[in-house]
Amino acid sequence: MSLLSSFDSPITAVLIGASGGIGQAMLEQLLAEPRVSRIHAFARRMSKSLQQQATTHSDRLSLHSIDLNREASIAACAEQLTGAAPDLVLITTGLLHSGESLPEKSWRNLESDYFQQQMQINALAPALLAKHLIPLMPRDRRTVFAALSARVGSIGDNRLGGWYSYRASKAALNMLLRCTAIEAKRRWPKLVVAGLHPGTVDTALSEPFQARVPEGKLFTPEFSARSLLQVIDGLIPADSGSVFAWDGQLIQP
Repeated sequence: MSLLSSFDSPITAVLIGASGGIGQAMLEQLLAEPRVSRIHAFARRMSKSLQQQATTHSDRLSLHSIDLNREASIAACAEQLTGAAPDLVLITTGLLHSGESLPEKSWRNLESDYFQQQMQINALAPALLAKHLIPLMPRDRRTVFAALSARVGSIGDNRLGGWYSYRASKAALNMLLRCTAIEAKRRWPKLVVAGLHPGTVDTALSEPFQARVPEGKLFTPEFSARSLLQVIDGLIPADSGSVFAWDGQLIQP
């Protein structure tokens, strides 16, 4: 059964962050979907597995480099898609820890550089991708622009505190997606803009914190990617601007 049956066929997909844990799993799911005729995959680094996939699926898969710290690189990404008219844009990038910098347990741990990098990768980069990619998307058929968010970005659901930068960046992302959905609806009435919470996934991003994950709640990248594609397939224009978990649950703002 198709994971993307709600889209018109053939489907052109754009995947940002194809070298990450969830991104690689998402790419494999898209390649396994016969209704997806073309995939443009973007990554900061080109791993051997990505290069091998591009060779194996040269008729369907194109690889491109991208630097989410630079808008010029994001704009160049869009320029490489001229005429592609993507039906599905998936942003699977994210930053939680970097080097010695870990999520803050207290306001005493706040650091300017770490905070700004979180905001750049988790919030501003997806917004800039929307700025440059949504204008390329068709207006006459169903399309989806989705970015990985997180439940900890919910202000109403925050009962533990901490993780200041990550929470703030994901909350900012959720607001940027809502604003984008409102503006885009005027010209792309069939477009769905959504945030997606993948759950806690067994990737490098979550590795330092997996010891505290309850049994059965640490998902494989393959399970999370497939679940998110199922959620995407069920979204309708009325859902645009909201954030949904891997199981389809609506996450409160």
